[in-house]
Amino acid sequence: MSAAAVWSVDPRTGKRREQVATEATAADVDRAVRAAHAARASLADRAVRAAFLRTAADLLDAAADEVVATADAETALGAPRLTGELARTTAQLRAFAGVVDAGAFLDVRVDLPDPSAVPPRPDLRRWKIPLGVVAVYAASNFPLAFSVPGGDTASALAAGCPVVVKAHPDHPATSALAAGLLRRAAAGTGLPEDVVVLLHGFDAGVELVRHPLVAAAGFTGSVRGGRALFDAAAARPVPIPFHGELGSLNPVVVTPGAAAERAEELGAGLAGSMTLGAGQFCTKPGFVLVPAGADGDRFLDAVTKGVGETAPAVLLDHRMRAAFVDGVTERAALDGVEAPVAPGAADEHTVTPGVLTVDAARLADGGHALLLEECFGPVTVVARYADEAEITAVLGRLPGNLTATLHCADEDPAAPGLLAALTPLAGRILVGGWPTGVAVAPAQHHGGPYPATTSTSTSVGATAVERWLRPVTYQSTPQHLLPPELRDGNPLGVPRH
Repeated sequence: MSAAAVWSVDPRTGKRREQVATEATAADVDRAVRAAHAARASLADRAVRAAFLRTAADLLDAAADEVVATADAETALGAPRLTGELARTTAQLRAFAGVVDAGAFLDVRVDLPDPSAVPPRPDLRRWKIPLGVVAVYAASNFPLAFSVPGGDTASALAAGCPVVVKAHPDHPATSALAAGLLRRAAAGTGLPEDVVVLLHGFDAGVELVRHPLVAAAGFTGSVRGGRALFDAAAARPVPIPFHGELGSLNPVVVTPGAAAERAEELGAGLAGSMTLGAGQFCTKPGFVLVPAGADGDRFLDAVTKGVGETAPAVLLDHRMRAAFVDGVTERAALDGVEAPVAPGAADEHTVTPGVLTVDAARLADGGHALLLEECFGPVTVVARYADEAEITAVLGRLPGNLTATLHCADEDPAAPGLLAALTPLAGRILVGGWPTGVAVAPAQHHGGPYPATTSTSTSVGATAVERWLRPVTYQSTPQHLLPPELRDGNPLGVPRH
């Protein structure tokens, strides 16, 4: 029986564009992982790794027109959005090259011997080494920045780990193009092309996480898919780290003081944030607590106006469109839920963004759990609260999130308590602003309590490299046997403690 074809599909029409590949068999997965595993020693030289990452960024930039056009044809995200995403992706590759150059990620620590210590201390020298082959599962909603050339790949390569990427079925042609450019960059810097290998197919993804030579995995996607792979990673004879980003509601709290000061501004801001990218950002604000009363009404009017003026949107694929339509229909049918702007199907290919409202008291009393689950697409739930006790009760029901946002007035008496209530819920806490948009910066944290992520690590920012490393200590080891980074005199100038 021949392998199934992998097609590139236009989400604007639902029609096939071209056959890109065939789905990988178990034998294909085995060959891919073994090839990547054989290439791992070539990444040992940090200078070569940094040059590789910079060359990859240069090649992606040089192919920008083709990359953006291909990604748009498969995702309908639009050239302006994808041009910005490509710039973010190449900047991220260059940022990790800088991380490699600096060497601080090796976390070198040296304790010199002290015979007088109790107990006596030997010579101890600690650093971090790469885990091995990393399986990367590409995301649907970011065909570049969280897919083949994205943060998981860039950080794993920076750590010295070869990668095997399982392409997302929504953008196979973009994945193949990006993988080809990364492999060209590898060859151009003297590395084996197989430091990056691409696979297609659902079964290939399952086989990949089970392969005994895969040492860790990074995933961005749904709770259902991510949890299945996470469980498979844990059930292996030798379990491996699985760093998954699965889902997030991204709650927002608007205090009475903030609503009184700037209700219209905040409402317009919410409308822009929750419809950005057709509501398909992992950081979309999907649940907002707003006071009852006149100021809250002004906020809701502004949200309604902004969302109502937003054109229907094409989602990433027709399966997601169907899930969105079914999801908002089920939520809108709940008792006490109203839809000042009704979300749902616009035509056979597009959806209409919308806003659902409910009294927070219904949620505080333990009802309507569905409203506290992510609905992927352009919809948000606005819950109207009577007092701070209702806010606290609702927040106590929320699962883990990537972000949580507080909008408050200057010197707002409610702010300290609400900030304390939001902090346990998410990995990034905003006071003001909106969570869509994740800066690539050393202090960034893109992660959060489960189900936002399956680990405490970040997938964005310099510390994302830490996911693919493990510490090793050398005790009483002669100088000539130590890695150069650990030797006396610090010949490579690596930061160390």
